[in-house]
Amino acid sequence: MLRFHNTLTGQLEEFRPMREGEAAFYYCGPTVWDFGHIGNFRSAIAADVLRRYLKFKGYKVTHVMNITDVEDRIIAKSQEAKLSIDEYTAKYIAALWEDADALGLERPDIVPRATRHIPEMVELIEKLLQNNHAYKSDGSIYYRISSFPDYGKLSKINFAGNIVGGSERIKTDKYEKEDARDFALWKEPASETEPAWDAAIGRGRPGWHIECSAMSMKYLGETFDIHMGGVDLIFPHHENEIAQSEGATGKRFVRYWLHIEHLKVEGETMSKSKGNYYTFRDLAAKGYSPLGLRYFLLSVPYRKQLNFTFDAVRGAEKTVESLRDFQARLSEAKPEAGMNEELHEATMRALAEFEAGMDDDLNTSVALAAVHNLTREVNTALARRRLRADNQRELLDLIKRFDSVLNIFGDEQRQMVDSEVQTLIDERQEARRRREFARGDEIRDQLAQRGIILEDTKDGVRWKRR
Repeated sequence: MLRFHNTLTGQLEEFRPMREGEAAFYYCGPTVWDFGHIGNFRSAIAADVLRRYLKFKGYKVTHVMNITDVEDRIIAKSQEAKLSIDEYTAKYIAALWEDADALGLERPDIVPRATRHIPEMVELIEKLLQNNHAYKSDGSIYYRISSFPDYGKLSKINFAGNIVGGSERIKTDKYEKEDARDFALWKEPASETEPAWDAAIGRGRPGWHIECSAMSMKYLGETFDIHMGGVDLIFPHHENEIAQSEGATGKRFVRYWLHIEHLKVEGETMSKSKGNYYTFRDLAAKGYSPLGLRYFLLSVPYRKQLNFTFDAVRGAEKTVESLRDFQARLSEAKPEAGMNEELHEATMRALAEFEAGMDDDLNTSVALAAVHNLTREVNTALARRRLRADNQRELLDLIKRFDSVLNIFGDEQRQMVDSEVQTLIDERQEARRRREFARGDEIRDQLAQRGIILEDTKDGVRWKRR
């Protein structure tokens, strides 16, 4: 029985999808104003594990992840660079997929971009204007929080006494709103050069919150199963999504809300000013392996805070290396025919423990413990020559099933064979001979990202796997 902790109810609830055998979920994706940092990818990997485990359980999954490609930072950065929004974000969208592939994330089924869904947002805003949940002020359009009595039901914030309501105006920022807590659905452009769209509701651009409501409902319907994102999005983003979506449709928006806890760095909040802000690319350039990072980022259940340290990542890399060595030994073993019943029981026990952990709100630490307990028992059987051919087939199949969820053993297609490594080393040496040092460095970095470390010695180039 798969259960999730539902932020909306505060309870651990059995997952009962709207359509039997199907699961529809929306993950709040990145704002592509820069390269993705490790906190972003902790959340993305949590969504990837959710997707994979739903499939493991036999569900037909529809996974939607948005890309926010218009907001204040993107506008400011693109104008500073004298680029259009599309030109500015193209680089970071391409990098997102490169990083996601390196970290072993499956691609979502649908990836809507905000700038490609302006008509849907305008249509939603028009509904809110018609039913008095929204109002115009100084060229912009705001959601009227006082019109939605359930506001605060997700974040559990009590707004009683804080709603001004009525026709009283409060000067907030540069626009006038009926209430200080009302939020923008549609923003009047601040200047003639600011990106904006012509629409029946006036020339402007969407607020952040309306983007996710419009895109999620377009692809998943007015009510859908799961909405996932970081805990920092509970308020105001997800709270506002509920208000505007349910205000427009009169229906329940989402049935299960799942939220991923923060990632800390050496016990502190990650920030550029503290010098502890790391993108995935920063760590890859330092030689850390994508598989090791993936293992580390999913090693703690998504609802628990995770503390990033370089020692912890190095430990994760060693663990991944030991798992891959175990898989290789098991694959290369040439056991006698038959079945060792004791080992068969250990295999079935590991599967049951793995599922029990994942069924309990995606508890990846329990699932990993089941994997490691099994590897210890199998290593003992290998050492004592108790592995049999039927056990070997059963175990290799189970490892594939485990890895269909965790993806930590490493896809063989992503592992480089010796001949591929040597071909690239030869190409690097030729580039250096021709004094094409940039190409030589590029090949070194490419190999490092694939877990191959080069050492230039007086006797030539030596290499080893991380």
